[in-house]
Amino acid sequence: MKKGLTLKEHSTSISISHRALDVLCLFVTGLLSYWIRFSHFDLNIAYKNVLLLGVIIGATLLSIFGGYRAWRGSSFTSEIRCVVTATFGTFLLLVLSAFATQTSELYSRIWVATWLASSTILIIGYRLILRQSLGALRAKGYNIRNIIVIGDGLLAQQVAERLEQHPEMGLVVQGIVSTHGKISGLTTQKGHLIPYLGDLKELESISKKHKTDQVWIALPMSEVEKMEQVQAALCNNSIVIRMVPDIFGFRLLNHSVTEVAGLPVINLSTSHMLEGKNRFLKSVEDKVLSFCILICISPILIGLAMAVKLTSKGPILFKQYRTGANGQDFKVYKFRSMVVHDEEDGKVTQAKRGDSRITPIGAFMRRTSLDELPQFINVLQGRMSIVGPRPHALAHNEHYKTLVESYMQRHMVKPGITGWAQVNGFRGETDTIDKMANRVEYDLYYIENWSVWFDLKIILLTILKGFIHKNAA
Repeated sequence: MKKGLTLKEHSTSISISHRALDVLCLFVTGLLSYWIRFSHFDLNIAYKNVLLLGVIIGATLLSIFGGYRAWRGSSFTSEIRCVVTATFGTFLLLVLSAFATQTSELYSRIWVATWLASSTILIIGYRLILRQSLGALRAKGYNIRNIIVIGDGLLAQQVAERLEQHPEMGLVVQGIVSTHGKISGLTTQKGHLIPYLGDLKELESISKKHKTDQVWIALPMSEVEKMEQVQAALCNNSIVIRMVPDIFGFRLLNHSVTEVAGLPVINLSTSHMLEGKNRFLKSVEDKVLSFCILICISPILIGLAMAVKLTSKGPILFKQYRTGANGQDFKVYKFRSMVVHDEEDGKVTQAKRGDSRITPIGAFMRRTSLDELPQFINVLQGRMSIVGPRPHALAHNEHYKTLVESYMQRHMVKPGITGWAQVNGFRGETDTIDKMANRVEYDLYYIENWSVWFDLKIILLTILKGFIHKNAA
């Protein structure tokens, strides 16, 4: 028998409890924020309506962004991103609705800000406590899932060791069922022996004997016949069967499983940004922010344009083809920072510190990244994003695509004005393969882990760290 209370992985009661707690958090923090601002709980009809609307929108967005899925085995960072995206989205919609109905003056900004902060903190806080409590219970043997691994090779070894490293998930490997005859078992890195339980012919009796909850198939893709045998052996019981595809040798980019035309499909290389609702959110984020920013910086743009025109001959804007999303080329806009010149044989020579081609005003713009400001026009055109991998010259793409692993995967999404690589110091000249490889590594991390919250974090870091950087030429 398992210790303690057994909770099903996709329990309806847990989901309902989560929803009820989130609604309670939104409602209580809304009331407390009102008390903090006005020192009483006597809400007028306008505040009552907004409170009710905020609770409904918040609960809906938490559901849309996956707040009530099974989090066993997922990182808490993912859960935090989900909560923050939902709460910030809630208050953004509330603010937009207030502006649209011309009622924003009826509500206290302090109340709105306090409600946003307190509800986010409270929801994340209770979820953290719940996660840690469940993790501690699972580590002690409560609420566990007994697992049998089918396989006896490197993949089975990796599965056993990964699960052993995370006892808080409550997934305990009872043993190995071999497809190649009797073995001595598997020894993990911690020195624990995963015993051999038998072969496939004995699988049904083994699973009953050990009260198995899940069977994980860790076999090469070529072993289809053995996988069918596993399904046949367990077709008359309720054991969960999972397959761990043998893809550890691939350079994976946001790998996931989806369904296309009724077919199960494993995504080896994709991005959350390419999904319908996320593509829409990213587009709205880019268009709204770029429009607002262009209005705010228009005096700076006019001043820089005049400075470029008055200090050297040539056009104000420098236009160069770069590779955009899906490998489509487009013209990127920058303030011209160099004297007009011709490159030899179509080559693109990167600017270096002290480059004689750079004009005095150009040097200032490059150090402060002001030459990049016209790219907000590219964003408004839909050719770039505010946040994304920085676009490289076409010649550089041709040069590096065979030298840096997964280099061209950067072009799965729209290039950006700033990016995760840039805020981590990888900007300016890339005169070595290692520098470019590091930049690509950060770009791919961004693509795999994208969220609106991650974008806002990068924008904030860009502002806090400043536009001036020692690597800028």
